[in-house]
Amino acid sequence: MNLDSQFDKVLYRHDELRAQLASGEGIDSSTIVRLSKELSELDPVVEAVQAFRKAREEMADAAVMMQDASADAEMRALAEEEFYALKDQLTALERNVQVMLLPKDEDDEKNAILEVRAGTGGDEAALFAAELFRMYERYAGLQGWRFEVMDVNDTGIGGVKEASATITGRGVFARLKFESGVHRVQRVPATESQGRIHTSAATVAVLPEAEEVDIQIDDKDLRVDVYRSQGSGGQSVNTTDSAVRVTHLPTGLAVACQQEKSQHKNKATAMKLLRARLYERERSAKDAARAADRKSQVGSGDRSERIRTYNFPQGRVTDHRINLTLYKIDQVMTGDALGEVIDALISSDQAERLAEMS
Repeated sequence: MNLDSQFDKVLYRHDELRAQLASGEGIDSSTIVRLSKELSELDPVVEAVQAFRKAREEMADAAVMMQDASADAEMRALAEEEFYALKDQLTALERNVQVMLLPKDEDDEKNAILEVRAGTGGDEAALFAAELFRMYERYAGLQGWRFEVMDVNDTGIGGVKEASATITGRGVFARLKFESGVHRVQRVPATESQGRIHTSAATVAVLPEAEEVDIQIDDKDLRVDVYRSQGSGGQSVNTTDSAVRVTHLPTGLAVACQQEKSQHKNKATAMKLLRARLYERERSAKDAARAADRKSQVGSGDRSERIRTYNFPQGRVTDHRINLTLYKIDQVMTGDALGEVIDALISSDQAERLAEMS
Protein backbone atom coordinates (compact mmCIF):
# COMPACT_ATOMS: atom_id res chain seq x y z
CA MET A 1 0.00 0.00 0.00
CA ASN A 2 1.44 3.39 -1.01
CA LEU A 3 1.64 6.32 1.36
CA ASP A 4 -1.34 8.21 -0.08
CA SER A 5 -3.55 5.15 0.28
CA GLN A 6 -2.55 4.91 3.94
CA PHE A 7 -3.30 8.60 4.41
CA ASP A 8 -6.73 8.22 2.77
CA LYS A 9 -7.56 5.34 5.12
CA VAL A 10 -6.65 7.48 8.14
CA LEU A 11 -8.75 10.42 6.92
CA TYR A 12 -11.70 8.15 6.11
CA ARG A 13 -11.59 6.51 9.54
CA HIS A 14 -11.31 9.92 11.22
CA ASP A 15 -14.43 11.18 9.38
CA GLU A 16 -16.24 7.93 10.17
CA LEU A 17 -15.53 8.24 13.89
CA ARG A 18 -16.65 11.86 13.99
CA ALA A 19 -19.90 10.97 12.26
CA GLN A 20 -20.55 8.04 14.62
CA LEU A 21 -19.95 10.12 17.72
CA ALA A 22 -22.00 13.04 16.38
CA SER A 23 -25.05 10.86 15.73
CA GLY A 24 -24.68 8.70 18.85
CA GLU A 25 -27.10 6.21 17.35
CA GLY A 26 -26.89 2.61 18.55
CA ILE A 27 -23.77 3.06 20.69
CA ASP A 28 -23.54 2.72 24.45
CA SER A 29 -21.37 4.72 26.85
CA SER A 30 -18.44 2.28 26.82
CA THR A 31 -18.38 2.36 23.01
CA ILE A 32 -18.45 6.16 23.08
CA VAL A 33 -15.40 6.15 25.37
CA ARG A 34 -13.56 3.71 23.08
CA LEU A 35 -14.39 5.63 19.89
CA SER A 36 -13.52 8.96 21.51
CA LYS A 37 -10.11 7.58 22.51
CA GLU A 38 -9.48 6.34 18.96
CA LEU A 39 -10.54 9.71 17.55
CA SER A 40 -8.22 11.63 19.91
CA GLU A 41 -5.34 9.35 18.87
CA LEU A 42 -6.08 10.00 15.19
CA ASP A 43 -6.37 13.80 15.55
CA PRO A 44 -2.59 14.49 15.50
CA VAL A 45 -2.11 12.00 12.65
CA VAL A 46 -4.73 13.80 10.55
CA GLU A 47 -3.06 17.15 11.29
CA ALA A 48 0.29 15.70 10.18
CA VAL A 49 -1.23 14.27 6.97
CA GLN A 50 -2.82 17.61 6.16
CA ALA A 51 0.46 19.46 6.81
CA PHE A 52 2.29 17.01 4.51
CA ARG A 53 -0.23 17.38 1.69
CA LYS A 54 -0.31 21.16 1.97
CA ALA A 55 3.50 21.33 1.77
CA ARG A 56 3.46 18.97 -1.24
CA GLU A 57 0.92 21.16 -3.05
CA GLU A 58 2.90 24.32 -2.32
CA MET A 59 6.07 22.62 -3.59
CA ALA A 60 4.27 21.67 -6.82
CA ASP A 61 3.11 25.28 -7.23
CA ALA A 62 6.68 26.51 -6.67
CA ALA A 63 7.95 24.04 -9.30
CA VAL A 64 5.46 25.44 -11.84
CA MET A 65 6.58 29.00 -11.04
CA MET A 66 10.24 28.01 -11.48
CA GLN A 67 9.49 26.81 -15.03
CA ASP A 68 7.28 29.77 -15.96
CA ALA A 69 9.14 31.59 -18.71
CA SER A 70 6.78 34.57 -18.49
CA ALA A 71 7.71 35.25 -14.84
CA ASP A 72 10.60 37.59 -14.11
CA ALA A 73 13.94 36.27 -12.88
CA GLU A 74 13.41 37.48 -9.32
CA MET A 75 10.08 35.62 -9.01
CA ARG A 76 11.61 32.42 -10.41
CA ALA A 77 14.51 32.72 -7.98
CA LEU A 78 12.11 33.11 -5.05
CA ALA A 79 10.10 30.11 -6.29
CA GLU A 80 13.27 28.03 -6.52
CA GLU A 81 14.27 29.00 -2.97
CA GLU A 82 10.79 28.08 -1.71
CA PHE A 83 10.84 24.80 -3.66
CA TYR A 84 14.02 23.52 -2.00
CA ALA A 85 12.96 24.72 1.45
CA LEU A 86 9.66 22.85 1.06
CA LYS A 87 11.47 19.78 -0.28
CA ASP A 88 13.48 19.51 2.96
CA GLN A 89 10.37 20.19 5.01
CA LEU A 90 8.42 17.53 3.10
CA THR A 91 10.98 14.85 3.94
CA ALA A 92 10.67 15.60 7.66
CA LEU A 93 6.85 15.75 7.46
CA GLU A 94 6.67 12.43 5.61
CA ARG A 95 8.84 10.69 8.19
CA ASN A 96 6.78 12.19 10.98
CA VAL A 97 3.55 10.77 9.55
CA GLN A 98 5.16 7.39 8.86
CA VAL A 99 6.32 7.19 12.49
CA MET A 100 2.79 8.02 13.63
CA LEU A 101 1.42 5.21 11.47
CA LEU A 102 3.78 2.58 12.90
CA PRO A 103 1.98 -0.17 14.85
CA LYS A 104 1.61 0.93 18.47
CA ASP A 105 2.95 -1.01 21.42
CA GLU A 106 -0.20 -1.40 23.50
CA ASP A 107 1.88 -1.04 26.67
CA ASP A 108 3.58 2.25 25.75
CA GLU A 109 1.13 4.36 27.72
CA LYS A 110 1.36 2.18 30.82
CA ASN A 111 3.17 3.11 34.00
CA ALA A 112 6.34 1.13 34.65
CA ILE A 113 7.97 -0.89 37.37
CA LEU A 114 11.72 -0.36 37.58
CA GLU A 115 14.02 -3.02 39.03
CA VAL A 116 17.75 -2.46 39.54
CA ARG A 117 20.05 -5.22 40.78
CA ALA A 118 23.76 -5.29 41.56
CA GLY A 119 25.61 -7.68 39.26
CA THR A 120 29.25 -8.66 39.08
CA GLY A 121 31.61 -6.53 41.16
CA GLY A 122 30.75 -6.83 44.85
CA ASP A 123 30.37 -3.60 46.83
CA GLU A 124 31.25 -1.46 43.82
CA ALA A 125 28.42 -3.06 41.80
CA ALA A 126 26.01 -2.37 44.67
CA LEU A 127 27.12 1.28 44.84
CA PHE A 128 26.64 1.63 41.08
CA ALA A 129 23.19 0.01 41.29
CA ALA A 130 22.22 2.63 43.89
CA GLU A 131 23.48 5.42 41.60
CA LEU A 132 21.47 4.06 38.67
CA PHE A 133 18.37 3.91 40.85
CA ARG A 134 18.87 7.57 41.82
CA MET A 135 19.52 8.47 38.16
CA TYR A 136 16.11 7.14 37.16
CA GLU A 137 14.50 8.85 40.14
CA ARG A 138 15.95 12.20 39.05
CA TYR A 139 15.00 11.61 35.42
CA ALA A 140 11.43 10.78 36.50
CA GLY A 141 11.32 14.04 38.44
CA LEU A 142 12.46 16.01 35.40
CA GLN A 143 9.68 14.39 33.35
CA GLY A 144 7.07 15.26 35.94
CA TRP A 145 6.52 11.58 36.73
CA ARG A 146 5.82 10.14 40.17
CA PHE A 147 8.56 7.84 41.50
CA GLU A 148 7.50 5.58 44.38
CA VAL A 149 10.01 3.22 45.98
CA MET A 150 8.57 -0.27 46.32
CA ASP A 151 11.42 -2.14 47.97
CA VAL A 152 15.13 -1.62 48.68
CA ASN A 153 17.62 -4.22 49.86
CA ASP A 154 20.59 -2.07 50.86
CA THR A 155 24.13 -3.04 51.80
CA GLY A 156 24.58 -0.54 54.61
CA ILE A 157 27.45 1.31 52.90
CA GLY A 158 25.40 3.28 50.39
CA GLY A 159 24.84 0.48 47.90
CA VAL A 160 21.85 -1.70 47.07
CA LYS A 161 21.66 -5.39 46.23
CA GLU A 162 18.33 -4.70 44.56
CA ALA A 163 15.76 -1.92 44.47
CA SER A 164 12.39 -1.47 42.80
CA ALA A 165 10.03 1.43 42.18
CA THR A 166 6.77 2.29 40.45
CA ILE A 167 7.04 5.15 37.97
CA THR A 168 3.73 6.81 37.15
CA GLY A 169 3.08 9.33 34.40
CA ARG A 170 2.30 9.81 30.74
CA GLY A 171 4.10 7.44 28.34
CA VAL A 172 6.48 6.15 31.02
CA PHE A 173 6.98 2.67 29.57
CA ALA A 174 7.41 4.04 26.04
CA ARG A 175 10.39 6.11 27.17
CA LEU A 176 12.00 3.70 29.60
CA LYS A 177 11.53 0.28 27.99
CA PHE A 178 14.91 0.38 26.21
CA GLU A 179 16.70 0.80 29.54
CA SER A 180 16.31 -2.91 30.30
CA GLY A 181 19.70 -4.58 30.20
CA VAL A 182 23.14 -4.78 31.76
CA HIS A 183 24.78 -1.47 32.59
CA ARG A 184 28.56 -1.59 33.07
CA VAL A 185 30.65 0.89 35.03
CA GLN A 186 34.40 1.50 34.77
CA ARG A 187 36.03 3.64 37.45
CA VAL A 188 38.49 3.74 40.34
CA PRO A 189 36.66 2.75 43.55
CA ALA A 190 37.15 4.96 46.61
CA THR A 191 38.73 1.98 48.39
CA GLU A 192 41.29 1.38 45.62
CA SER A 193 44.66 2.58 46.90
CA GLN A 194 46.59 1.75 43.71
CA GLY A 195 44.35 3.83 41.46
CA ARG A 196 43.34 0.86 39.33
CA ILE A 197 40.16 1.01 37.26
CA HIS A 198 37.60 -1.62 38.23
CA THR A 199 34.74 -2.91 36.10
CA SER A 200 31.42 -3.91 37.62
CA ALA A 201 27.82 -4.21 36.47
CA ALA A 202 24.19 -3.80 37.42
CA THR A 203 21.06 -5.02 35.69
CA VAL A 204 18.02 -2.88 34.95
CA ALA A 205 14.58 -4.25 34.11
CA VAL A 206 11.67 -2.02 33.14
CA LEU A 207 8.30 -3.76 33.20
CA PRO A 208 4.91 -2.39 32.14
CA GLU A 209 2.71 -2.12 35.20
CA ALA A 210 -0.06 -4.71 34.98
CA GLU A 211 -3.58 -4.16 36.23
CA GLU A 212 -5.72 -6.94 37.66
CA VAL A 213 -7.66 -7.02 34.40
CA ASP A 214 -4.39 -7.72 32.54
CA ILE A 215 -3.33 -10.65 34.70
CA GLN A 216 -5.67 -12.89 36.67
CA ILE A 217 -3.95 -14.64 39.60
CA ASP A 218 -5.73 -17.43 41.45
CA ASP A 219 -5.17 -17.43 45.22
CA LYS A 220 -4.64 -21.20 45.19
CA ASP A 221 -1.60 -20.65 42.94
CA LEU A 222 0.12 -18.52 45.58
CA ARG A 223 2.25 -19.32 48.61
CA VAL A 224 2.65 -16.41 51.01
CA ASP A 225 5.44 -16.51 53.60
CA VAL A 226 5.93 -13.86 56.28
CA TYR A 227 9.15 -13.21 58.17
CA ARG A 228 10.93 -10.53 60.15
CA SER A 229 12.31 -7.65 58.12
CA GLN A 230 16.09 -7.44 58.00
CA GLY A 231 18.02 -4.24 57.56
CA SER A 232 21.59 -3.69 56.47
CA GLY A 233 24.16 -5.69 58.37
CA GLY A 234 21.50 -8.02 59.69
CA GLN A 235 19.93 -5.34 61.90
CA SER A 236 16.21 -5.83 62.46
CA VAL A 237 14.08 -3.14 60.84
CA ASN A 238 11.23 -3.85 63.24
CA THR A 239 10.23 -6.57 65.65
CA THR A 240 7.17 -7.89 63.83
CA ASP A 241 6.88 -10.43 61.04
CA SER A 242 5.99 -7.80 58.44
CA ALA A 243 8.18 -8.86 55.51
CA VAL A 244 6.35 -10.86 52.85
CA ARG A 245 7.47 -13.30 50.18
CA VAL A 246 4.90 -14.32 47.57
CA THR A 247 5.62 -17.34 45.35
CA HIS A 248 3.60 -18.06 42.21
CA LEU A 249 3.58 -21.86 42.26
CA PRO A 250 2.84 -22.56 38.55
CA THR A 251 5.83 -20.50 37.38
CA GLY A 252 8.08 -20.54 40.44
CA LEU A 253 8.35 -16.74 40.35
CA ALA A 254 8.96 -15.34 43.84
CA VAL A 255 8.74 -11.74 45.00
CA ALA A 256 9.72 -10.39 48.42
CA CYS A 257 9.00 -7.03 50.00
CA GLN A 258 10.00 -5.63 53.41
CA GLN A 259 9.94 -1.88 52.77
CA GLU A 260 6.85 -1.10 54.83
CA LYS A 261 6.18 -1.83 58.51
CA SER A 262 2.75 -3.13 57.54
CA GLN A 263 2.51 -6.75 56.41
CA HIS A 264 -0.61 -5.83 54.41
CA LYS A 265 1.23 -3.07 52.50
CA ASN A 266 4.22 -5.31 51.83
CA LYS A 267 1.94 -8.02 50.43
CA ALA A 268 0.16 -5.49 48.20
CA THR A 269 3.52 -4.27 46.87
CA ALA A 270 4.75 -7.82 46.31
CA MET A 271 1.56 -8.67 44.41
CA LYS A 272 1.99 -5.58 42.24
CA LEU A 273 5.52 -6.64 41.34
CA LEU A 274 4.51 -10.27 40.78
CA ARG A 275 1.68 -9.19 38.48
CA ALA A 276 4.11 -7.08 36.43
CA ARG A 277 6.58 -9.97 36.11
CA LEU A 278 3.85 -12.39 35.05
CA TYR A 279 2.53 -9.85 32.55
CA GLU A 280 6.00 -9.37 31.10
CA ARG A 281 6.38 -13.14 30.86
CA GLU A 282 3.11 -13.36 28.93
CA ARG A 283 4.02 -10.36 26.79
CA SER A 284 7.33 -11.94 25.85
CA ALA A 285 5.72 -15.27 25.02
CA LYS A 286 3.41 -13.51 22.54
CA ASP A 287 6.35 -11.91 20.78
CA ALA A 288 9.23 -14.30 20.19
CA ALA A 289 11.40 -11.60 18.66
CA ARG A 290 10.94 -9.33 21.64
CA ALA A 291 11.60 -12.21 24.01
CA ALA A 292 14.92 -12.91 22.30
CA ASP A 293 15.78 -9.22 22.37
CA ARG A 294 14.99 -8.90 26.06
CA LYS A 295 17.08 -11.95 26.88
CA SER A 296 20.08 -10.45 25.13
CA GLN A 297 19.53 -7.12 26.88
CA VAL A 298 18.88 -8.24 30.43
CA GLY A 299 21.26 -11.20 30.48
CA SER A 300 22.62 -12.58 33.71
CA GLY A 301 24.28 -9.50 35.18
CA ASP A 302 27.77 -10.57 34.17
CA ARG A 303 30.04 -7.63 33.33
CA SER A 304 30.74 -8.98 29.80
CA GLU A 305 27.07 -8.71 28.79
CA ARG A 306 26.29 -5.05 28.51
CA ILE A 307 24.09 -2.60 26.66
CA ARG A 308 25.74 0.51 28.06
CA THR A 309 29.08 1.47 29.61
CA TYR A 310 29.65 4.33 32.03
CA ASN A 311 33.37 5.17 31.93
CA PHE A 312 34.08 7.71 34.68
CA PRO A 313 37.82 8.33 34.00
CA GLN A 314 36.98 9.31 30.41
CA GLY A 315 33.71 11.02 31.34
CA ARG A 316 31.77 9.09 28.72
CA VAL A 317 28.62 7.03 28.43
CA THR A 318 28.38 4.61 25.49
CA ASP A 319 25.25 2.76 24.41
CA HIS A 320 26.56 -0.24 22.48
CA ARG A 321 23.29 -1.04 20.68
CA ILE A 322 23.32 2.15 18.63
CA ASN A 323 27.04 3.07 18.94
CA LEU A 324 26.20 6.33 20.70
CA THR A 325 28.81 7.98 22.93
CA LEU A 326 28.20 11.09 25.02
CA TYR A 327 31.04 12.80 26.90
CA LYS A 328 28.76 14.09 29.63
CA ILE A 329 28.64 11.36 32.23
CA ASP A 330 27.80 13.72 35.10
CA GLN A 331 24.75 15.08 33.27
CA VAL A 332 23.60 11.55 32.44
CA MET A 333 23.91 10.39 36.04
CA THR A 334 21.89 13.39 37.26
CA GLY A 335 19.20 12.51 34.72
CA ASP A 336 19.65 15.74 32.74
CA ALA A 337 21.24 14.13 29.67
CA LEU A 338 19.67 10.67 30.00
CA GLY A 339 16.89 11.88 27.69
CA GLU A 340 19.42 12.29 24.87
CA VAL A 341 20.27 8.59 25.06
CA ILE A 342 16.61 7.59 25.30
CA ASP A 343 15.64 9.81 22.34
CA ALA A 344 18.40 8.22 20.23
CA LEU A 345 17.23 4.71 21.15
CA ILE A 346 13.62 5.54 20.26
CA SER A 347 14.70 7.08 16.93
CA SER A 348 16.80 4.01 16.13
CA ASP A 349 13.89 1.70 16.89
CA GLN A 350 11.57 3.78 14.70
CA ALA A 351 14.08 3.75 11.83
CA GLU A 352 14.42 -0.04 12.04
CA ARG A 353 10.66 -0.54 12.00
CA LEU A 354 10.20 1.87 9.10
CA ALA A 355 12.88 -0.02 7.15
CA GLU A 356 11.06 -3.29 7.81
CA MET A 357 7.81 -1.83 6.44
CA SER A 358 9.34 -0.38 3.28
